Amino acid sequence: MRRDAGFETGLKLWSVNCGTWRSEALRLYEQGVYDYLEIYAVPGTSDTISLWRELRIPVVIHAAHFKHGFNLARRECASDNLRIYDEMKRFADELEARYIIFHGGTFGHIEETARQLAALGEPRALIENKPAITRNEGRILECRGSTPEEIRVVMQEVGCGFCLDIPHALCAANYHGIPQEEMLREFRSLCPAMFHLADMMDKTQLIDDHTLLGRGTLDFSRFIPSILPPGAMVTIETNRSRQDSLAEFEAELEWLRRCTSDLV
Repeated sequence: MRRDAGFETGLKLWSVNCGTWRSEALRLYEQGVYDYLEIYAVPGTSDTISLWRELRIPVVIHAAHFKHGFNLARRECASDNLRIYDEMKRFADELEARYIIFHGGTFGHIEETARQLAALGEPRALIENKPAITRNEGRILECRGSTPEEIRVVMQEVGCGFCLDIPHALCAANYHGIPQEEMLREFRSLCPAMFHLADMMDKTQLIDDHTLLGRGTLDFSRFIPSILPPGAMVTIETNRSRQDSLAEFEAELEWLRRCTSDLV
């Protein structure tokens, strides 16, 4: 474990980020700033695999989601899902990924999500919880996997693990009218293999916004001690304003270290 806040910390990049961010990712890893990369594998970018393999950094793969045509919740998407998964699997195999994280899809049915994910037979699969709704090109979409009950359906059918996205859980709690602490406790009882972490500009919002850590309104002292166990794998999943630097990511990790040290 590197210079962290008691966690294994991960940097989230997309497979297309082969320029400055890739170079910065290597520099920061070699300096011991973080522990692993979580790479969102954009369909049609398998030609970048060799560039990521050259870094020799431990990897988790995030599978494509509905914005790239991968939607496990809808039966009519099954053939496209299989085609896209084949490329995700190649990323995971060649980069020796520990996990592949999947979303439950939009609209459709959680039982279909479970059926399709089980059919893939992917031993590295983790299902990630989602907000109840999301926005895409001005449309509001229903998300599958916004409750512990839906996540449990997938885990039991597939035999897979779970990635707990904390802001997603808080947004879902707001939508479903469930106290946030109760929602987090229920998700935590599913024994997550890893976590996603970001801030939120408004703690009552329904759709996550991937705010930089320390720039939003979340009181991390409310859930970090009880939700994030020592040594947990935690990917910082936030939007960055600069394309030429990962200085914001460094600042987030420093903020997280200070925050957690204050809780000890």
